[in-house]
Amino acid sequence: MRIFCGIDWAESHHDVALIDEAGELLAKRRISDDAAGYRLLLDLLAEHGDSPEEPIPVAIETSRGLLVATLRTGTRKVFAINPLAASRYRDRHSVSRKKSDPGDALVLANILRTDMAVHRPLPADSDQGRAVTVLARAQQDAVWNRQQLGNQIRSLLREYYPAALAAFQSKPGGLARPDARAVLATAPTPARAARLSLAQLRAALKRGGRQRGIDAEAERLRDVLRADHAHQPQAIEEAFGHQLLALLKQFDAACQAGDDLAQATETAFREHPDAEILLSFPGLGPQLGARVLAEIGDDPDRFADARGLKAYAGSAPITRASGKKHYVGRRMVKNNRLMHAGFLWAFSSLQASPGADAHYRRRREHGDWHASAQRNLLNRMLGQLHHCLQHRLKFDEQRAFTTSLTSSITAAT
Repeated sequence: MRIFCGIDWAESHHDVALIDEAGELLAKRRISDDAAGYRLLLDLLAEHGDSPEEPIPVAIETSRGLLVATLRTGTRKVFAINPLAASRYRDRHSVSRKKSDPGDALVLANILRTDMAVHRPLPADSDQGRAVTVLARAQQDAVWNRQQLGNQIRSLLREYYPAALAAFQSKPGGLARPDARAVLATAPTPARAARLSLAQLRAALKRGGRQRGIDAEAERLRDVLRADHAHQPQAIEEAFGHQLLALLKQFDAACQAGDDLAQATETAFREHPDAEILLSFPGLGPQLGARVLAEIGDDPDRFADARGLKAYAGSAPITRASGKKHYVGRRMVKNNRLMHAGFLWAFSSLQASPGADAHYRRRREHGDWHASAQRNLLNRMLGQLHHCLQHRLKFDEQRAFTTSLTSSITAAT
């Protein structure tokens, strides 16, 4: 007799329900969110027949946390049920729309009892692959946070300090450059910036890590900062300066966090067995390759075929047909992090791969917009990536884009 487990998780406690194949409730219990509670849960599962040979499948509405890590030990399958799907199943069991934590645990257990075949368990990724996932996502979040703070500083400078934007906005890196942040910290207001001497500017540039062209850059900054610009009243300008200094402290921390996480991500990614295959693809470097690996994982059985990976990424179109109506469009439900990395990958591959560039241009000639052509290119690259990972092969330009290269050569001649 098969047993199914459902867990309704919360911040401080979790409700557990165990049912059999007939849907009869065998046990229910509330456990605490600590080591003692996790041991109680494992003992409860073992009491009802859980073993390495016949583990009890578990349904829960999250895919992360210490509770999930405890459940994923051994061969046990853990199903992360989408909360929206769980709420739809709740209506099947009760028309009164009542809701309780023990009742939700029972609903989750019944999902496995009736529809386990249509739900996907958490992938059996290695610890090394999951470590890359943690670091790559943290680094991506740090980059987004850094960009958000940079946009806030840019908007603030537009209010009272246009000279700073003229001095640094056109440079590679913009306001995120260490020397730009050092100069702004030295002179947070236009009045102070106009009084900076060449020696002070050189010292600020050195504090920012600049090593070459210091004298020329200091002279350029002096001319820009002393140029004629509109000004706020002095008291308001000083208030804006205090706000800028506060934002710069957060900006410095965000930039440092992004750099540290990028280094840690690259180190962990290069040690992974799949790194060599991913880096063989055009447009994929250590950081972008780590993001792709973080989202697809390293479980070889996660996707039955390339179509599953494409649908997961959102690059494959979705069809809606009913009667005489037929619609083909882009997917709205997808892994947004993978799609974000995929667009960067597709764009950077245009210069690194003649076949990718020919494929993209052919799609544009057929009427696709830029985003649609990129999505189509990503769809093809993901199919090639799935094939290479399954067969442990490196990317081969001639095999990957034989048709595109042949058509482009024919058109050129």
